[in-house]
Amino acid sequence: MCLAIPARIEQLIAENSAIINLGGMRKEISLALVENIAVGDYVIVHVGYALQKLDQEEAAQTLALFAEISTMDDLYGGEA
Repeated sequence: MCLAIPARIEQLIAENSAIINLGGMRKEISLALVENIAVGDYVIVHVGYALQKLDQEEAAQTLALFAEISTMDDLYGGEA
């Protein structure tokens, strides 16, 4: 199973790289597969690559779903 996660661009570094914020964790990713990315944009990230840009509303909805799943996992100990 593959999982792609929305993340916010915090800093543009080298030509095709950026630092993202993923739930408080900062990570360097490649921007080689996307265009016109700016600080503050949200992207879908999979195995260290931004796959596509998301609008802010869509990113917020997806992140809320991940938070809900995490809460359920905490409540049920991974047996939900």
